[in-house]
Amino acid sequence: MSKKAILLTNLGSPDSTSVKDVRTYLNEFLMDGRVIDIPYLARLLLVRGIIVPFRAKSSAEKYKSIWTKNGSPLIQISKELTLAVQAETGLPAYLCMRYANPTPASMLKKIKAEHPDLEELVLLPLYPHFAMSSYETGVLHVQEAHRKGAYPFQLKVVQPFYNHPDYIAALAESIQPYLTDTYDQLLFSYHGIPERHIHKSDPTGNHCLNGLDCCSVPSPAHSTCYRHQVFQTTEAVAKRLNLPKEKYSISFQSRLGRDKWLSPSTAQTLQEMPARGIKKTLVVCPAFVSDCLETLEEMNMEGRETFMQAGGEMYVNIPCLNTNPAWVKAVNTLIQQA
Repeated sequence: MSKKAILLTNLGSPDSTSVKDVRTYLNEFLMDGRVIDIPYLARLLLVRGIIVPFRAKSSAEKYKSIWTKNGSPLIQISKELTLAVQAETGLPAYLCMRYANPTPASMLKKIKAEHPDLEELVLLPLYPHFAMSSYETGVLHVQEAHRKGAYPFQLKVVQPFYNHPDYIAALAESIQPYLTDTYDQLLFSYHGIPERHIHKSDPTGNHCLNGLDCCSVPSPAHSTCYRHQVFQTTEAVAKRLNLPKEKYSISFQSRLGRDKWLSPSTAQTLQEMPARGIKKTLVVCPAFVSDCLETLEEMNMEGRETFMQAGGEMYVNIPCLNTNPAWVKAVNTLIQQA
């Protein structure tokens, strides 16, 4: 029996592409107070009365466009990564999701049953950067299930790895083959979040978004600042790949609602690029380590259409790290250092 095991956690996906399952998934996802952080009754009215009834059918169609014979790409890739991590580390490895299945509660029960003498479970959230709507909610969800189950084993959490050398090396290695002489610019498209999330995550209460250079001024706020961390990832990868400033840019995708989100918007950036002479672009999405709806449909389909219709000539969507061997080795390092 192993004394140590690994638990990976990712966002999650509907159980199927049926409107019913997508509706169930969206309700759980959007009712999370760290995703839509408004008072419960207002959130209930907004999500179940407005957003989900109007979006469930269209979202189901989007999922159908990327669904495979094995089901959700995110789930399948995450399962394959779990097996690869287990082979690399020599430790039992498991997988749970923040939303839908498999749940943390069900997986913790399975781990206890299969390893009754387990002493330590290392939790690796598959989110490189801290955000209350991804890393934080994922960790707290597992911690709550661990607390409620009164499990005897210790739960250790891997911290955000946005600037970890092995993650940066793996990400750069995945981009390198696409850096030919034919591209004009590499776009780093990160998942967007509302600016109020940045303010709420600022432990100092007065640093984040307080000035144009706040992300470059040293502060304790950077440990939980999504904006600072994505800038750090971009700069580290660009340095490793020897990219000049004019050859890359940053944008934020997946906006929801009318609140002010981090900018610039990916959709707007892709729309404007051809007019600025950037007609051949590469796109990478470092906030995601596994290909999913946001990378396969939003970027590889919608983003491509936006760019090409605006006058673009070449659009290449670089796959996520998925089960890249360098990434699997990086995961091993992160777990060992935990």
